[in-house]
Amino acid sequence: MAEIRAWASKGPKQKLEPFVFNPGALGVDEVEITVEYCGLCHSDLSMINNDWGLSQYPVVPGHEIVGRITLLGSNVKGLQLGQKVGIGWNAGSCMHCHECIEGNHNLCLSAQPTIVSHHGGFAERVRAHWIWVIPLPDTLDTATAGPLLCGGITVFSPLLTFGIKPTHHVGIVGIGGLGHMGIKFSKAWGCEVTAFTSTASKKNEAKALGAHHVVSTQDHDALTKIASSLDLLIVTVNVPMDWTGLLNTLRPNGRLHVVGAVLEPMAIPAINLIFGQKSVSGSPTGSPAALSTMLAFAARHQIAPQVEFFLLSQVNEALAHLQAGKARYRIVLQADFA
Repeated sequence: MAEIRAWASKGPKQKLEPFVFNPGALGVDEVEITVEYCGLCHSDLSMINNDWGLSQYPVVPGHEIVGRITLLGSNVKGLQLGQKVGIGWNAGSCMHCHECIEGNHNLCLSAQPTIVSHHGGFAERVRAHWIWVIPLPDTLDTATAGPLLCGGITVFSPLLTFGIKPTHHVGIVGIGGLGHMGIKFSKAWGCEVTAFTSTASKKNEAKALGAHHVVSTQDHDALTKIASSLDLLIVTVNVPMDWTGLLNTLRPNGRLHVVGAVLEPMAIPAINLIFGQKSVSGSPTGSPAALSTMLAFAARHQIAPQVEFFLLSQVNEALAHLQAGKARYRIVLQADFA
């Protein structure tokens, strides 16, 4: 099998370098796609830096992959050569556990993340189990679709999973790579949307994205004024927050849902949960079925992430741009292997 050229980090916090590997024989259930575009997610940075203790070097990041199928294993179902497809956070799952059988493949304890002990999409080609290779709707823009496959499904999944209705009021904490898509999806879902940000300059941006209201997370009085008004509050940031203040914005039976990887323990006052019958939860991306549903919804409502483009050969510049907090709001790398 032909070698694959890629960009890889050889150790924690090291710059990515050109890297070549032999993928071996294609598995019977595997699909190989030629990468055209790949989103750059903060999780890629976390894996490069080994922030989660999961990294095995060399790390080839990239898990918001868009391309076309160039090889099919003999057991692959429902896909064809040349088809436009995407691969997100997961590249495989066991297919026989209770979670997989129920359709919750993303909760499989043996799921294979695309960039954990597996070479990701900062490469010429990438492989995945066929069930995780998601066909893209024809009307979806290939160049900007990548971030939907991780960031998009991450904020879409709570709307789908928890039965959110168009009559509900949804809050989005953090107007960044995840949050800006959360606003777009919640608005298209029909909900009243309140954006929460610590950056005053983002107020107009949040309104332009579709938020009906914008509240400063640094303003305790502002949080108090919207007490008991939200049905769902999606936290997209990865830093400690005023958890008590945010919980107080929820109506009875409201839910605070965490999708940002906050590494510090969260101080959640039990009394706030008990008397309001409130919930605190979290979720990892979504199943293949949820991914397909999300892409169809995005295509129907013309929802696309706001992106900046870099060539894949400029990946280190793109990573520095992301780490400096300058991305507005997602970065997409265009493959440029000669």
